[in-house]
Amino acid sequence: MTKNDIYGNLKQLGSATVLPDSPEAAELEKVPNPQAGTAYCVRFTAPEFTSLCPMTGQPDFAHLVIDYVPGEWLVESKSLKLFLGSFRNHGAFHEDCTVSIAKRLVDLLAPEWLRIGGYWYPRGGIPIDVFYQTGAAPENVWIPDQGVPTYRGRG
Repeated sequence: MTKNDIYGNLKQLGSATVLPDSPEAAELEKVPNPQAGTAYCVRFTAPEFTSLCPMTGQPDFAHLVIDYVPGEWLVESKSLKLFLGSFRNHGAFHEDCTVSIAKRLVDLLAPEWLRIGGYWYPRGGIPIDVFYQTGAAPENVWIPDQGVPTYRGRG
């Protein structure tokens, strides 16, 4: 596979881009996996993810960890950053944001396996952690713990 085969159709990488107005307007891009057929885990960590409460409009903050075992496709990371950033002005509950991100990636990539951990910071005194995965983790791939402790506050 040449670089043109892998990167030739990308619209955002290497170009000036603006943050999309909404997750629906964000264009996630994929590239062929040059290691297709090899089982391995890819991790993206977004420790400063933000969205808006759909009721109050107040900001919500989360630490997201996305793990996936790719099949034929990889997500292009700049497009993923822009997609995640598009939630900054998007009003949705924590559960909806977390699961919507996972489902959009699954629809795009058709990975062998994917999981997301959404570790949301407290609002109203209660942190909400949201977890989604497509099935049992593959046995032939090392899938590390997400390494994010549950919220403990000052205690």
